[in-house]
Amino acid sequence: MATPAVACSGAEQQAKGAIYTMPTVDIITPAYNAARFLPVAIDSVIAQTFQDWRILLIDDGSTDDTEAVVAPYLDRLGPKLLYIKQPNAGLPAARNAAIRASTAEFLALLDADDIWLPSRLEESLKSFQSDPEIGMSYGFVSRVDQNGTVIDTFTNAQKHGQGWIAPYIYMRMVDLPCPTIMFRRQCIDQVGFFDETLRATEDRDLWLRLALKYKVALAPHLIAHYRVSAASMTTDPYRMLSAQLRFIEKHYGSPGCGWMARRVALARIYKQLAEALEARRQRWGALKSAMRALLLNPLDARNARTAASLLLRLPGRSRRSRPATT
Repeated sequence: MATPAVACSGAEQQAKGAIYTMPTVDIITPAYNAARFLPVAIDSVIAQTFQDWRILLIDDGSTDDTEAVVAPYLDRLGPKLLYIKQPNAGLPAARNAAIRASTAEFLALLDADDIWLPSRLEESLKSFQSDPEIGMSYGFVSRVDQNGTVIDTFTNAQKHGQGWIAPYIYMRMVDLPCPTIMFRRQCIDQVGFFDETLRATEDRDLWLRLALKYKVALAPHLIAHYRVSAASMTTDPYRMLSAQLRFIEKHYGSPGCGWMARRVALARIYKQLAEALEARRQRWGALKSAMRALLLNPLDARNARTAASLLLRLPGRSRRSRPATT
């Protein structure tokens, strides 16, 4: 039997009689050995223009100084910070622990190494006002490196990024950045929690289940920074492929997720695998994956371009293609 999570925060102040009202937004913040970045994440919440929030910080078995880093914030924030320690169980389980502890109408995601811009909560909440059928929203994001330097920024509205978009999430034609996500707490009661059996793609899995029942809205503003971790850059591409294949098969047959959608989704993940293998200079494996993507979806010109580009980069190919000289 797993060791139960232990709450050791502002909840104790409530028990002693502190006045506490249910917040509008509970912030889901899982942390595993992220003490270096955690103060920046928490400070970005404190700086929000919308202030009716509470942080649900789940320490997922950290072995670094996370507890010491959190301690002064517990004193400073009181019941606006709930700190829960649990044995290491993985990201989906940590997020689920926060959801179970939540009481707010809305839940927002902020991993311990990511950063919100000051208007993040305000803009996200606005996106729910126009339509009661909206269950989830997201916004624009910048990627930053370990030092916080911006790598790139994504501020273009995606073609199929709003409304009833479940098939496009399934086909990987829409990306929903985690630190910009907000959803209604009541929607989780309808679709279920993060799938703890998935150690990758568990976020897309939940977004799809939400999008099958609710509309998705866009907050058309840059509202967060997503930190690219060293771990994400060294992830085994075949391990990621296995998780992506499991996701595709899990939802195959859902509304809008039929035979053609499955082929498009498969083509996209094999193209992604090809690019990951090429970055590791595994060119024969990359070409094989690119050709598979092309066979699955020959109507997407990007698959043909990727395969052709990899073919031209094969060892010896450039030498053979040069004209003879005298």
